[in-house]
Amino acid sequence: MMVSLPVAAQTDTITNVYIDYNTPREYTIAHITVKGTENLDKSILISLSGLRQGEKIKIPGEDISKAIKNLWKQRLFTDVSVDIEKVVGDEIFLQINVQDRPRIGSYSLKGIKNADVEELKKKLDLRAGIIFSDNLKKKSIEVIRNYYIDKGFLNVVVAVRETPDTTRSLARRNSTLVNFYIDKGAAVKIRSINFEGVSAFTEPMLKHKMKETKERVKFQMDSILRFRSNFKKFGYHPKWYTVPGSLSPVSWYSYLEHFVNLNVFKASKFRRKEFEEDKKKVIEFYNTKGYRDARIVYDTVYREDPQNLVINIKIDEGRKYYFRNIFFNGNTKYPDSLLAKIINIHRGEVYNAHALEEKLFSNPNGGDVSSLYMDDGYLFFSITPAEVRVEGDSIDVELRISEGPQATINEVRIMGNTKTNEKVIRRELRTLPGNKFSRSDLIRSQREIINLGYFDPQQLDVVPIPNAENGTVDIEYRVTEKPSDQLELSAGYGGSNYGLTGTLGVTFTNFSLRNIINKKSWNPLPSGDGQRLSVRVQSGGKMSQFYTLSFTEPWLGGKKPNSLTFAFNRTNIYSYDNGLTYASTGHYFSTGGTVSWATRLKKPDDFFTFEAALTYQYYQIVNSSYLPIFSYDNGSGAGNSHNLNLSLILSRNSLDQVLYPKHGSSFMLSVTGTLPYSRMFPGRMRINYSDTNVTPEQRYKYIEFFKVKFFADWYTTIYQNLVFRASAKFGFLGTYNSQLGLSPFERFEVGGDGISTYSILGKEIVRLRGYDVISPTSPPATIAGAAIFNKFTAEIRYPISLNPSATIFALAFLEGGNTWQNIRDYRPYMLNKSVGIGVRVFLPMFGLLGLDYGFPLDKVIYSSGSKANPNGRINIVLGQEPE
Repeated sequence: MMVSLPVAAQTDTITNVYIDYNTPREYTIAHITVKGTENLDKSILISLSGLRQGEKIKIPGEDISKAIKNLWKQRLFTDVSVDIEKVVGDEIFLQINVQDRPRIGSYSLKGIKNADVEELKKKLDLRAGIIFSDNLKKKSIEVIRNYYIDKGFLNVVVAVRETPDTTRSLARRNSTLVNFYIDKGAAVKIRSINFEGVSAFTEPMLKHKMKETKERVKFQMDSILRFRSNFKKFGYHPKWYTVPGSLSPVSWYSYLEHFVNLNVFKASKFRRKEFEEDKKKVIEFYNTKGYRDARIVYDTVYREDPQNLVINIKIDEGRKYYFRNIFFNGNTKYPDSLLAKIINIHRGEVYNAHALEEKLFSNPNGGDVSSLYMDDGYLFFSITPAEVRVEGDSIDVELRISEGPQATINEVRIMGNTKTNEKVIRRELRTLPGNKFSRSDLIRSQREIINLGYFDPQQLDVVPIPNAENGTVDIEYRVTEKPSDQLELSAGYGGSNYGLTGTLGVTFTNFSLRNIINKKSWNPLPSGDGQRLSVRVQSGGKMSQFYTLSFTEPWLGGKKPNSLTFAFNRTNIYSYDNGLTYASTGHYFSTGGTVSWATRLKKPDDFFTFEAALTYQYYQIVNSSYLPIFSYDNGSGAGNSHNLNLSLILSRNSLDQVLYPKHGSSFMLSVTGTLPYSRMFPGRMRINYSDTNVTPEQRYKYIEFFKVKFFADWYTTIYQNLVFRASAKFGFLGTYNSQLGLSPFERFEVGGDGISTYSILGKEIVRLRGYDVISPTSPPATIAGAAIFNKFTAEIRYPISLNPSATIFALAFLEGGNTWQNIRDYRPYMLNKSVGIGVRVFLPMFGLLGLDYGFPLDKVIYSSGSKANPNGRINIVLGQEPE
């Protein structure tokens, strides 16, 4: 029988020839052509079909059907067919017809915020020119849905519309415009979280452990009273007080517990991943309280309505267990008694495997068993806790120890230092070749590298590479350089009376003096030796000019951490009349220098440093009636003063890093003094300084005083990167001669931001946020500054970014401070207090920038007669954190 088969898309149809189905015939493929594709390689398509020129096929048969199926599997086409162009004897000519799937010309996301668009484009695997297959469409929709579901928008709807891209050329006429229309809907909130089977703890306790899965805020008095009864039930008997608006006394503890669990700062959105993690935290909490068999039997999450979820969790608490006996096995280096003292877990204590592991491996403050061994070179040490017996509610634990040999440090390699010379890093290391391995030395070396300030602390990696065969270890310090030099630049114009104003300051923290004559090392200045060079010029136009220059060599001689610093300063301040001429009426000149030497101590520990500094300052004051300082009232109004003093400073710094310390402390005790000239030289001893006829030039030609200061800072981590800082500062200025009186030089001034006030006469400015400069009132100050001050600060800090290119953190503070003229009036508890918030930004090129907004809590009347602004005061921090 002879039949003619019609053309049909997506079928195994052969056309243009009569086929006798009753008599299959074998043909040789003479030629294959491809028609319909514009973007794909035709030879590859022929290869994918499985048909080969010169091969024999049967028609009718399975060969053509198989070729069509092979092309459909590629998911590249909307239509596939095979035609027979002609038959010549036993040779057959085939034509493969395909229709390409559309390709993406461009795509867009409609109905959402630009921020979401940017985030989704990073997640979607879409770009112009790729085939927009059904599978890719489904995958894209799923990515968008999951993005919003993770944010708590469970009702999100995504629709896709494809339209031909008419803007493309004929060569790309099969491209399509893909538009995703997104309606994220309202966020689905968690209305309630309910626990079943709970008797050991209250529901609020368990909800508090779920850090990311929170209920809607609901604050009802009946729930507070219910919490109170629960806490009373479990034996809590805190003090009582009455909540405003309530007639019943309520437990402060239960009120606080309820407040902590209120969802004030966390969104009550449901996220499956976070929910699974929170369930683990609940079980971990049970485990830490002795319920080692606690488990979640099941949990259900269901919609109460389109906007609200209810979560039910059933818990099998199991019984509460206690430690009974703890045995040690395999220890030869240290006796059981010492190890038991470190673990410090006694018979009858609640069983807590996590606390035991911390005592064995990971106490953040050290003092665990692992640290004991590894600090003595036992790098290959291991300890495995095993529960060997469980009887009733008691558990025996055996600690199986494998001490291994002591490891010796073989090689210490430093990688990644592209700018800093290797010797600058090596001299800070405690891990030296040939020494026994010590974990504490490793941690200390890491801290010292961070505190250099040249490397990114987030990318610093310390890698011990053990060699068990020979009992050695190689250590690699992998560092990443970061910008550390700083630039300070500002400019302005104050008119013809003032002229140009501004500041130009540069600080090179990794300078190299020895390469200053090497032209190749100037990029832009020679660097890499860890020296510090700072130059700063500040101009207030005609009114004032300030110049400072300093240079520090931190390792004098290169063998020991002995630093040498040279510093120079010059200050010019002028006073002018207020007439039309604006002529100069007086001036204040100050010129000085400092040479200081410091060394790192070994006792009590090597966090201590000692510094000695010799300073000379020369003052020239002419007719200073327009300046906020005392005047040489000697007819001409001019005078000179000399200040030669020696400072001895003892300090200790164990902060873990410079920019954003998370733990550690620092303190500084300094004693500064001049010679007691009025009691040393016969000529000056004959002067009766109580005589009012003694001129200021006679009284202060050779400045004499002694000064004591104490500063302390302490940091600790509250939770993750949330840090608490406490600070105390004290200063006292004394005199050797009561007749001479208190020197007008070297006084303390508290208040302001520490940068907007001239530091003249050696005055030390101590900022107090929320207040302007506070003058002592008992007795009233006739000369700016005070003899005594103290200040206390408490801060909470949280980082916004710890990226070394822009370290940013926010803070909230409570602080108080005050000044006094003499020790008789000193009242350390009489403080001017303030609260407020602030932000700090550290940019490598510009240093520290900060802004604080402080609210005064006490009524203060300034020397000008004005009062402290109850609405608060903005303080600015530039360049460095003021005292």
